[in-house]
Amino acid sequence: MKFEIIHTSTKSRARVGKITTPHGVIDTPNFVAVGTNGTIKALDSILVEQLGLQLMFCNTYHLLLQPGTQVVKEAGGLHQFINRKLPIITDSGGFQVFSLAYGSVANELKSKGTKKTDGSVLKITEEGVLFRSYRDGSKVMLTPESSIAAQKDLGADIIIPFDELPPYHICSKLLEESLERTHRWEKRSLDAHLQNPQDQAMYAVIHGGVSAALRRKSCEFLADLPFDGFAIGGSVGKNKTEMIEMLSTLLPLIPSDKPNHLLGIGDLSSIEASIPLGIDTFDSSYPTRSARHGTALTPQGNLNITKGENARNFEPIDKECLCPTCRQFSVAYIHHLFKAKEVTALTLTTIHNLYFMVQLMNDYRAKILNDEI
Repeated sequence: MKFEIIHTSTKSRARVGKITTPHGVIDTPNFVAVGTNGTIKALDSILVEQLGLQLMFCNTYHLLLQPGTQVVKEAGGLHQFINRKLPIITDSGGFQVFSLAYGSVANELKSKGTKKTDGSVLKITEEGVLFRSYRDGSKVMLTPESSIAAQKDLGADIIIPFDELPPYHICSKLLEESLERTHRWEKRSLDAHLQNPQDQAMYAVIHGGVSAALRRKSCEFLADLPFDGFAIGGSVGKNKTEMIEMLSTLLPLIPSDKPNHLLGIGDLSSIEASIPLGIDTFDSSYPTRSARHGTALTPQGNLNITKGENARNFEPIDKECLCPTCRQFSVAYIHHLFKAKEVTALTLTTIHNLYFMVQLMNDYRAKILNDEI
């Protein structure tokens, strides 16, 4: 992987860059759509590429359980299996340590994320994490080494070391213990990766919650290791204000000659606030999840297609939009499909929302190049 900075704004830390991978170029800053099971929900890989999505995020843990990474390897790797020619990034499965142990992010931020919820995580040890599969109840041991082996089977362009994501509501002592263990896991992951690089890049994951001291400590530890880039993980705060404060302190500490990625954050206001800080890529299910709930993204704000007033809205979602949905279908038709519970409604709205995100990032890059941000 190669990373080059094209331009840094004179107004902020915002920058335009280019990440070159074995499967193509990723222009930064950029939005990364989440395809948990090897697909963007409601879309196929060919259509996703036609919309211009340069990087797609797939989940190692879920693919490990179904269909199994060995199956994907036998198919020729994830690119071949899902018929995608452009770059892919996979996570380590470490996020499940958080989500299965403490519930959803929403519950965690409402102070409900301090106890295990359903017993899916059986044990967290120095070796790794013992899960109970949500598919068949079987026990699955995920370690730094097995996570990397799984990501080697998948063959993504960018991979992530195994880490733990402790909840926001955790005492400082346990947070520091978690950070130290995550650092050991990341070092083991890197060692396993370097035994067989396989033309894959590996991003370190910087942790430390909202503690400025721990974030600095994490950044300094990981910067001394030969990672290809840096992801920002862990709890980023209970609200956007706290997140931006943390990022404002952290970004100047991250080596600027390597790309960075903000894990799991990609709503419109967070992107707008984070790009001037120097974030290169964001991943989120925000636009695709919004589409499945009948919300279309537009420059004028979100449009709730399911509202009754749209039953006779014979205009496209956005008159200026050139996506296949807006060029061919009206809001009234898509409204009807939602009311009739037709899957096509999800497809058409997802197409528009992903295209919107691609164009939004194009606009951001142009503004940075013009020193407007």
